Amino acid sequence: MTERATGAAAGADPRTLPRMSIGEVLAELRPEFPDTTISKLRFLEAEGLVEPQRTAAGYRKYSWRDVDRLRFVLSAQRDRYLPLRVIRDELEARDSGDDVAPRRPVLVAVPDEPSAAPPADALVRRAELVERTGIDPGSLAELEDMGMITQRTPGWYDADALVIAAAVAGLVSYGLEVRHLRTYKAAADREVGLFAQLVGPLARQKDPAARARAAAAAQELTGLAQQLRAALVRAGLRDTLGR
Repeated sequence: MTERATGAAAGADPRTLPRMSIGEVLAELRPEFPDTTISKLRFLEAEGLVEPQRTAAGYRKYSWRDVDRLRFVLSAQRDRYLPLRVIRDELEARDSGDDVAPRRPVLVAVPDEPSAAPPADALVRRAELVERTGIDPGSLAELEDMGMITQRTPGWYDADALVIAAAVAGLVSYGLEVRHLRTYKAAADREVGLFAQLVGPLARQKDPAARARAAAAAQELTGLAQQLRAALVRAGLRDTLGR
């Protein structure tokens, strides 16, 4: 926990605490939300979900109230798969003091065997996927035709489908078309083939510990690949952004 967090936890008035830079906010949130990036924080600001102060030089300065709002947003996305428009409504109700019940979490399919499905295997119907992610039904159909989203069982979609649909809905809102995203599917397929060679031998062993190591390695490889991809895109856009 950071020095600021220790002070806040000890009962200090958040209004008297120093404001934080975007890097400090990222360090505060990363332990709970490891996939959070500076770009994500900037995006949430652009969407009006948080409004940090700006210095005369244009640097962002976040209050603890801002950090609390960011935690609310990130938790709602991660745990309840809510689209930003719904999260914005909940934040407005929260700010006005209304006692509004949060949207219900995704429906979890009960497996035949108690240990057969981890929490990540929460399933939703098509209509709920569309509502939660804000994706256009036509775009969802295109994604299915391209093989970017598949039904886990007939009529049901898993947590990965929710993440993909929400990401595509965001990209489409910037003017991209679903057909432009074929390269993402091709790149992902190449990564799958590469990583399968690394974790496959462990995953095929009968030893549960070996399979657990395979799952952990796959998760870490996925995270590293995401970081690499994001950094390469940021570096490639520097000239365009004049940075």
